Amino acid sequence: MRRLFPYLLVAPAVLYLLAITLYPGIFAIWQSFHFVKFGPWQWTGWDNYQQLFADREFWAALWNTLVMGSIALTLQCALALLLAYHAYRDPFVRGWRIIFLVPMLFMPSAVAFLWKLAFNDGRIVSDLLMRVGLIDANIAFQSSIPLARMTLILADVWQWTPFLFIIFVAALQSQDEEIEEAARLDGASWAAIFWNISLPLMRPVIAVAVILRGIDITTMFANVFIMTKGTPGGSTETISYFIYRIGFKTFNFGYASAASVLMLILTIIVAQVLVKRAFRSGRV
Repeated sequence: MRRLFPYLLVAPAVLYLLAITLYPGIFAIWQSFHFVKFGPWQWTGWDNYQQLFADREFWAALWNTLVMGSIALTLQCALALLLAYHAYRDPFVRGWRIIFLVPMLFMPSAVAFLWKLAFNDGRIVSDLLMRVGLIDANIAFQSSIPLARMTLILADVWQWTPFLFIIFVAALQSQDEEIEEAARLDGASWAAIFWNISLPLMRPVIAVAVILRGIDITTMFANVFIMTKGTPGGSTETISYFIYRIGFKTFNFGYASAASVLMLILTIIVAQVLVKRAFRSGRV
């Protein structure tokens, strides 16, 4: 009984996690092999997946997710490293680093409404640009493919850069100070120390943080739903919004489940490849 006691303590948490993750996953896989609307389920086998591979809208949504996600992730990583470097070294910035975490505390829907107000509804950005003389008329951000994508990327970068910032600051603080002190005594500048010593030591942490954030970016939904709804012409429709549109606007739940299962498989494959490449032979 004493050996079973630790397992009994964690059993409720394990059962809860299985109930909210394993069961919905199995249900979605089973549903993806059926034609599901409001009547009885009809077995279709692999038809949903065959249709999905030939669906241009699905691949366009996947491409949009890849493009916007890659740009957003690159900007977030660069900004987080820059902020972490200054927060770790600069006493003034270090004292105010809690301010950098504020955007992450907002709900994604609230952030999306704020940026929608700034770019579209309230035209705050256009008004500011007009006041400083950079433009002559309001900019229709939602009617331009590059500008519409830019608004989604900026909203995501503003909210989730603090996530990477926290991880990078923790990685810098955990490094051996004696190595940096020895380099400083040899005459190396802080920038040189960071680029040649701190950054290489941070590579495993950076790899994990980028993979985690990259997986999360594939679920970008709130910004698209509130700010653009996939316009113009589906150019900002992410895979998550595609699944929502198929499931809750056309009510083709079996097809939406097939899309979600396929996206999960692709995400797992890409994440696995990145993990193996990042940690091959125990080195990054």
